[in-house]
Amino acid sequence: MIVRTLEQAEQSSRRVVTETWESTRMLLKDDNMGFSFHITTIYANTETHIWYQNHLESVYCISGEGEIETLADGKIYPITPGTLYILDKHDEHQLRGGATEMKLACVFNPPLNGKEVHDASGVYPLEAEKIS
Repeated sequence: MIVRTLEQAEQSSRRVVTETWESTRMLLKDDNMGFSFHITTIYANTETHIWYQNHLESVYCISGEGEIETLADGKIYPITPGTLYILDKHDEHQLRGGATEMKLACVFNPPLNGKEVHDASGVYPLEAEKIS
């Protein structure tokens, strides 16, 4: 059995911080569950280009507000608490934080190693540095 608290994980190398978001990686590839689980905060009034070419992701909004725009068709979807969006086709998108920060619960398949951040194309590498 694995037991971790968000508070403990936030105080460890499992917390990854960038200019527009931070992500606490609660469950990673080395945990051998076949997926990874993250609590991610999207900062208010930010925009992040994302294109997970190597991963599928499901995202549930816990709090806050924002929007996601799928770049293939220009559709914009509001994100509010209780919204689930699923990037089941490696959808290239813009994720925008609204007037308040958003807290999101995210699941990745295949699982992340821990240190991933988006490259210039918005992609997470398939194999990245592991959390130590």
